[in-house]
Amino acid sequence: MLLGKVLIVLILVTASRALLLKQWDWKQEKCTRSWRAIHNVPVASMTFDSTSTLLATGGCDGTIKLWDIVKQYCTHNLKGSSGVVHLVEFHPDISLLQLFSSSLDCAIRIWDLRTSKCICVLESHYSAVTSLAFSPDGHTLISSGRDKICTVWDLVQRKEKRTVPVYEGVVILSANEDYSQLGVKSKDLHFITAGSKGVLRVWESSTARCVFTQTLPSAPVSSPEQTDGDPLSLVYCLPLPLSNRLATITAEHNILLYQLPLLSVQQQFVGYSDDILDVRFLGKEDTHIVVATNSSQLKVFELATSSCQILYGHTDTVLSLDVFRKLSMFASCAKDKSLRVWRMDPETGHVHCVAQGHGHSNAVGSISCSRLKKAFLASGSQDCTIKVWDLPDDLPAVGEEPAQLVTRITEKAHDKDVNSVAISPNDKVLASGSQDRTAKLWSLTDMSLLGVFRGHRRGIWCVQFSPVDQVLATASADGSVKLWGLHDFSCLKTFEGHDASVLKIIFVSRGTQLVSGGSDGLVKLWTIKTNECVKTFDAHQDKVWALHGSSKDDLMVTGSADSNIAIWKDISEEELVELQAKQEDQILKKQELSNLLHEKKYLKALGIAISLDQPHTVLKVIKEIRQDEEGPQQLEKTLLRLRQDQKESVLRYCAVWNTNARSCLDAQAVLQVLLTHLSPDDLLQFQGARTHLEGLIPYTGHITIFVARCNPW
Repeated sequence: MLLGKVLIVLILVTASRALLLKQWDWKQEKCTRSWRAIHNVPVASMTFDSTSTLLATGGCDGTIKLWDIVKQYCTHNLKGSSGVVHLVEFHPDISLLQLFSSSLDCAIRIWDLRTSKCICVLESHYSAVTSLAFSPDGHTLISSGRDKICTVWDLVQRKEKRTVPVYEGVVILSANEDYSQLGVKSKDLHFITAGSKGVLRVWESSTARCVFTQTLPSAPVSSPEQTDGDPLSLVYCLPLPLSNRLATITAEHNILLYQLPLLSVQQQFVGYSDDILDVRFLGKEDTHIVVATNSSQLKVFELATSSCQILYGHTDTVLSLDVFRKLSMFASCAKDKSLRVWRMDPETGHVHCVAQGHGHSNAVGSISCSRLKKAFLASGSQDCTIKVWDLPDDLPAVGEEPAQLVTRITEKAHDKDVNSVAISPNDKVLASGSQDRTAKLWSLTDMSLLGVFRGHRRGIWCVQFSPVDQVLATASADGSVKLWGLHDFSCLKTFEGHDASVLKIIFVSRGTQLVSGGSDGLVKLWTIKTNECVKTFDAHQDKVWALHGSSKDDLMVTGSADSNIAIWKDISEEELVELQAKQEDQILKKQELSNLLHEKKYLKALGIAISLDQPHTVLKVIKEIRQDEEGPQQLEKTLLRLRQDQKESVLRYCAVWNTNARSCLDAQAVLQVLLTHLSPDDLLQFQGARTHLEGLIPYTGHITIFVARCNPW
């Protein structure tokens, strides 16, 4: 889908492959208007004019159409472009009524909207034109193309002034800023380019000289050999004049916001994450999450703003994450056979690598950090070994080279891949789970084997220690979760419910419950004491690889191969408070009901009884009314003053009362009042009236006569 640019008025227009244009109220998240695009094929480009009243659409059929957004009709149909019109731009001076476009012939056409004719064709590029930018006075146009050049045009003479070789595929961001704060002293026209090398550059149009280059902090510098396929390349840019910022989109679908005129990165947003392989809460108050995706980069999201830091360091897919006790440091391991330790500044939220380790001969699939003060970590690899690493006492500051992790112990642990390792809460033992269908318990002092857990029919994906009991939980590809005793290595409990592999488990609710995520896309909550699944969450469409609980045990985050990350909140206490408040409210209402009956305020008493939705209480009020000295008259007076919805409830209750000999007389008394004073048409308006009356027929002979009057039944 394509988005119309937002300039002054906040209007959002989208074009779809269904050949429809839709106008949206994006604050209310609803479509306010839709109309046919008239193009015979999908729309390839869109733009608004400076007043946001005219919308231009360029189609794959070689035509350009202009739409009056206010009066809602097509004003122009411009023909003459060759092939797909992939670029349309209005001249900033709306009084000129000019539209610029480019198509497959690499030429730039200028259209006079007064005559609907092409008045000039600007030819200079040998490849597709990627963007256009105008000077502040509107007399100069700068065009960029995939031929790695920018051309400066004199719009008064309508001829080429200068060609600027930029040596990369570019799109132009802006040509009307004051860049003196960057050290640019010349008063000549300058413009910014962003391209395949992933950097922003400021160029001087008169000398074709690059006067400033801005790189993305912490990103590796692109080598000259890298092609346009570099994932760091900037593929789309958009000026944001109201906030004095620039928005850019990378080939990895990340959105970067630069603040002008310093070109400093203000925020980053990740548009697509691919498979989510692991996720952890980060920060003292769980303010961030760190995410490992099907990529060599790590992503750290600030939960309050969704702003993201992208961490570079690994050279292949990151497979697993874990956090240290204070939640300001975390570790990662990857297919590149290495692991890294990262630290987050609690004040700025900036994350940098402080240590790295190499030594495994195959991909490192699992990592676990120490739980107490002493800093060490353990890793499990596809080379079937487990390594324990010591973290240096003095870690480097920002900008310094990462320290090297030292291997304390290496142990050949399993016959197949080590899928999971976990360090116990007291840092004394280590558990490992493997594709060889066993889990093992190791002493962390000398890596001696303490015991083996056997019982799963297929490989074990995850092992976790209980935070309160001496038990170990294992999740397996056989679809089950097992709890094991650490003293005798026996299986204590088995949880079955997933239809496929269980990939991740965590303890929650202070160790009284388990949460499991499976390749069936389901997340299940288990109560350990009763051995039953109390809740199933169906929020993902693919394998749930990632699962983690917050430090306060009130939040949970899940990540899946469907690219979605879900954050869950434990509302058990809120539900309990709500239930207690409801119970207290009912107690107060019952007390008020008793007082009203004592004071013979029957109408209000009956209303409260109906609001409680308790037929027995309503029957009690009916009996009280009938026992009054003027029972029949009082009952009739009270029932007829009820609202229609209250009468519907009473009729529904009567169908039940009438089946019991103890309450049938009270039901008959109520029915006599309702059937005497309400017409068949009135009763037909009651919800479910037919069902209730038919339920009364077997027990009430004269109802049949009334039902016969209520044709068309």
